[in-house]
Amino acid sequence: MAVVLGIDVGGSTTKIVGYNGKKKLIGTLQVKAADQVTSLYGAVGNFLHVHSVPLQRVKTVVLTGVGASYVSDRVYEIPTYRVEEFKAIGLGGLMLANLEQALVVSMGTGTAFVRATKDRVVHIGGSGVGGGTLLGLSEKLFQENDIAAIEKLARSGNLNNVDLTIQDITKNVIDSLPPEMTASNLGRIKHTATDSDLALGLLNMIFQTVGMLAVFACRNDTIKDVVVTGAMTVFPQAREIFSFLEQRYGIRYLIPDNAIYATAIGAAYPYLDA
Repeated sequence: MAVVLGIDVGGSTTKIVGYNGKKKLIGTLQVKAADQVTSLYGAVGNFLHVHSVPLQRVKTVVLTGVGASYVSDRVYEIPTYRVEEFKAIGLGGLMLANLEQALVVSMGTGTAFVRATKDRVVHIGGSGVGGGTLLGLSEKLFQENDIAAIEKLARSGNLNNVDLTIQDITKNVIDSLPPEMTASNLGRIKHTATDSDLALGLLNMIFQTVGMLAVFACRNDTIKDVVVTGAMTVFPQAREIFSFLEQRYGIRYLIPDNAIYATAIGAAYPYLDA
């Protein structure tokens, strides 16, 4: 049975998905390498090996992502196509969440916001706050740049040791701002703050920033579903923070299965019927 590969070639990581002729997901995989071309070919070879797919069964390769521009020829002489990254983000988010329309947020090194329907995908803006922010500040603050290690540290963190809340700065009751809401991220880092406190504070800052930008994007729109995708969705704190914002602002946040691979899935999607 023929196989379609969707590949998101990022700056340092390549994510790959494979679908068979029945539109069934065969599997997912991500590979890191020193350069995009090495990462791409390594991802394809690794995927085919892990999932026991002979090269001759692959009928189509679909590329997207910033690193796709480095590949001008066919991959292994297989018909190779390219899908614009924002289109892939939008289609992937809709497909995974099984929605007709949504604001799709891709949290990678930075964050992209895409308004997506089945017929039209529009990039409405972005933010430089994302995974790159987390890794850069973590390295500087507590000498750690491994995602898994940062996540483990954050589990035992206490935001009271790093963040300033509304109740810290006023005794007045403000209807639109609950006392526990953040007034300033990292606004009162105590001298006793631990690395765990700092790790949780960074995650809280990033997810609150992205979550509120999504609220603003949906404020004057009929779309109220936000599909969150990308590498940062691996953090359990994302669901906690988005759940709090959901209750406050009436926006529904969804982090679907395989959210990390949404862009690669969105690249493959237009070619599954081909």
